[in-house]
Amino acid sequence: MSDSLLNMQAFVATARGGSFSEAARQMGLAPSVVTKRVGQLEWSLKCKLLRRSTRRLQLTEVGERYLETMQQIVREYDEMAAGVKRSPDEIEGQIRIKAPGSPMAIDLSGLLAAFQIKYPRVTLEAVLVDRTVNPVEEGFDIVLTMMPSSFHGVIEEPLLAFPRVLCAAPSYLARRGHPRQVRDLANHDCLVFTPMGPVWTFDGTNGLTTMAVRPRLVTNNNALLVEALSAGGGIAVVSRMAVAERLRSGALIELLPEVLVPDLCVKALVPTTRASLARVQTLLTSIREAFRKVGEGQPAHASVS
Repeated sequence: MSDSLLNMQAFVATARGGSFSEAARQMGLAPSVVTKRVGQLEWSLKCKLLRRSTRRLQLTEVGERYLETMQQIVREYDEMAAGVKRSPDEIEGQIRIKAPGSPMAIDLSGLLAAFQIKYPRVTLEAVLVDRTVNPVEEGFDIVLTMMPSSFHGVIEEPLLAFPRVLCAAPSYLARRGHPRQVRDLANHDCLVFTPMGPVWTFDGTNGLTTMAVRPRLVTNNNALLVEALSAGGGIAVVSRMAVAERLRSGALIELLPEVLVPDLCVKALVPTTRASLARVQTLLTSIREAFRKVGEGQPAHASVS
């Protein structure tokens, strides 16, 4: 492998990890070696790629421009070196997947574990975060998301639509009363799921209505949102599946049932440059099948077909 490629690998790992030490840990090298390689790359390009400080590393504007190109070069080399097979039973290489940190409808951890057992030559890197991720810029093969964002050079595949419900705990309603119509929400404490924002949309007899609510809590974690809701913290729009048992038991009460809340869609984002890889398509097929079973009311078990 050429020095230039080694230097690019060091830069990509450092940009992903946020530090020379983390990049060194991932690459199995001493931090001084990674630092030297990035320095050599900057010298050859006659520009600074990283802005160094005592607290953290940041990409310069030039570094941000070069990162995507260098990620692609490194990935293409890895593909060639691995001799990737097109037979589904012989797939190999690395897959980077991002999913929400909040629990999903499918058993993703079980699915990934079963996938690795069936395909021992595949290395998985799973990142669980509740934020918007551009898979091209951050080097992911598959991003599972409920965020509405779209990106250039990325294929979107809808996986499942989650029915949602407007609800609150009896303790909150005893204190603040029941909203009788959508506009009453302006006078209530509302719990907001970050991806959806503080402007809620409803579909009633008069068509779509939007309402800017007053957030009492804003969070990107669905589990935290449900717990705050159940504790009586306010009114929220949540996945009906996530609170089905609490609605049945009376721990939560559905509000304005005559007004429909648009579904929340889960989708997979795949860079067009990665979509044809056998290992990516094989994992995506397993994920697609798991969501299909959930949509049909079947248990989301962890097997990989």
